[in-house]
Amino acid sequence: MKRIFQTLVIFIAVITLSNQSVFGQAKLDAETVNDLNKKGQYAIGVSDERHFKGALSMYDFLVENGVEISDYEIVVKGKVVSDLVKGSELETYFQKYKNKVRVSVCSVAMKKRDVSADDLFDGLEPVPTYSIRILQLQANDYNTLIY
Repeated sequence: MKRIFQTLVIFIAVITLSNQSVFGQAKLDAETVNDLNKKGQYAIGVSDERHFKGALSMYDFLVENGVEISDYEIVVKGKVVSDLVKGSELETYFQKYKNKVRVSVCSVAMKKRDVSADDLFDGLEPVPTYSIRILQLQANDYNTLIY
């Protein structure tokens, strides 16, 4: 019993005294911001709704922490393409980012999901393929992150 109590006390102390990084980073330190400001171009590849929303939230997080963004692009493939149509919940969610974030949508995924360019909500741009667009952005020196 004494051992369980000691373990519990240590666990509570660690959780209580830990910094924010245990629960998610709330603020970037100055060195990280300086490093990120060396390049202002970011590209994130996603294939589901959760990561799409996460990539948009990452934009907010970077801006709130003083990272200077010149270009921010989300490249989309997979089943989430079906949710990027006019009148969808994601269209409403995206409105805040419309003139700040570029979204490229894989034409191969569109074809597989039977989604035409006319079906996509405003602010989305079809590209020939997800992979080629990611490689193109990397060739143009974007910082890239793939989910």
